[in-house]
Amino acid sequence: MHQRMILTPLGPMLAIQEGEHLVALDFIREGDIPGGNQDETPLLLETQRQLEQYFQGQRQSFTIPLKPRGTDFQQAVWARLRAIPYGQTATYGQLAREIGRPRAFRAVGQANHVNPISVIIPCHRCVGASGKLVGYGGGLDRKEALLKLERKS
Repeated sequence: MHQRMILTPLGPMLAIQEGEHLVALDFIREGDIPGGNQDETPLLLETQRQLEQYFQGQRQSFTIPLKPRGTDFQQAVWARLRAIPYGQTATYGQLAREIGRPRAFRAVGQANHVNPISVIIPCHRCVGASGKLVGYGGGLDRKEALLKLERKS
């Protein structure tokens, strides 16, 4: 397993690689910055490069090989999240219907909450039924900033 802290305009993120896949990417609090090596594997360096491009408004999709851990249901939600076009949003209910579980909007919200690969699996693009920004593990201020960034590009 390899890890690298990646500095972004919205705060530091920790990327974790297992084998040839990214298995985790999430915002971390300043006080939780891990010690130890900052690995420079080709995959972690490419993840950093693509995130830098994204935050500069130069990248709309990612080509990083991912392997998030989760249930079949969570995997289905995360796959559907990746299909939401850059700069657009979908509601929890829409996602539930699109994966064939129309009443599972709360479970979709929970799958978003445990999404292990932030930004690349864009759970920030999921909004409440009214279009209101609700729930984001990285904080609603980050969710709003990510959506704003995507709408500017």
